[in-house]
Amino acid sequence: MIDANEVREDDENFKNAIDLMFEVLEEKNLSHFAVKQYKKYKLAAGKTAKSILISCGVRFAPFDIEELRNLMSEDELELDTLEDIKTAPFVIISDTDDTFNFVVSIMYSQLFNLLCDKADDEYGGRLPIHVRCLLDEFANIGLIPRFEKLIATIRSREISASIILQAKSQLKVIYKDNEDTIIGNCDSELFLVGKEGTTLKELSENSGKETIDLYNTSETRSNQKSFGLNYQKTGKELMSRDEIKVMDGGKCILEIRGQDLIIQISLIQRNIKIIDFLKIMIRRTCLILRSI
Repeated sequence: MIDANEVREDDENFKNAIDLMFEVLEEKNLSHFAVKQYKKYKLAAGKTAKSILISCGVRFAPFDIEELRNLMSEDELELDTLEDIKTAPFVIISDTDDTFNFVVSIMYSQLFNLLCDKADDEYGGRLPIHVRCLLDEFANIGLIPRFEKLIATIRSREISASIILQAKSQLKVIYKDNEDTIIGNCDSELFLVGKEGTTLKELSENSGKETIDLYNTSETRSNQKSFGLNYQKTGKELMSRDEIKVMDGGKCILEIRGQDLIIQISLIQRNIKIIDFLKIMIRRTCLILRSI
């Protein structure tokens, strides 16, 4: 349709194939939504209309690839049926080429919207089978529209998401000012390893403090020597930023909402895999930070 929508700047009365098609549609249904929207587009002058078409052409350029058109031509995923039976679909994309990441973003957006509508319309607000999304390499799948709002509402529909990042700064690059909203809606946070300063500082502050004994000694040398000893109690972070940064790779830090302390757990000593921790948060929306 974009290719057939020819615009001539020097002839405002020129009608292309799309204009004629909408004239036929207007004769059949004057109040049709598409007709109303097309009339708004036709208010633009020839030069402006051409600029609009160029912008649309750039955005839809990937669909010039036949394989992508074939992929998007039919609905084979049936996303609204994921909760009917236990299903584990895998979405595999390139981690070096983001050309088609928008397809995955569209899919996730449709998934959340369809499941939320089904939960409200058919099951009284909660799905009978919990749906969990493991969003590995979350920063590389592109922007999910309105995700900062979706993450706050999907939990009540028996839908949870595990956001897996290498650093929190990746979230800010994509979602800008909505970064804090997304993180705030995560019930738990699992830190495996990393060295980003902001993340280390937050973990250290959230770990709380412990009371330690502090001794200060002094010595004055003169004709008469004197010694002094000062004793006081002070607070110290349970885990400093330096301690977290050099933490053993076989350990992790798990922070769960409602618990005062961050738990440091050894994966190697207890022979526990990451999937076992995910079972702990099976119905939680969580943030997982890893750089490995």
